[in-house]
Amino acid sequence: MLAVAGALSLVAGPANALSKTGIASFYDTSSGTQTASGQRLDDHALTAAMRVPVPLGTRVRVTNLDNGRVVTVTINDRGPFIAGRIIDLTLAGAQALGFSGLARVRVESL
Repeated sequence: MLAVAGALSLVAGPANALSKTGIASFYDTSSGTQTASGQRLDDHALTAAMRVPVPLGTRVRVTNLDNGRVVTVTINDRGPFIAGRIIDLTLAGAQALGFSGLARVRVESL
């Protein structure tokens, strides 16, 4: 289990700037269902789901705070729906960040 003090924080900045710190997970995209944007879920795509009010199609930089790895993904779905998590990544996104369960991350809009 991963515990993070102050698991969720939002930093103010320009009107459309986003900087959140919290827990990332990855979601199973093998079902091939559609995302909120209408795209099919794809394990190999660098896409993600976020609940915060960012428009679908927004590109965000995700940094793994434990190993420093960074990936840029496109928000094409809504979620995660588990308390305390701020972003659900595809398998490709999680692999790029070097994690297979949960990870402490910073998410910043580009």
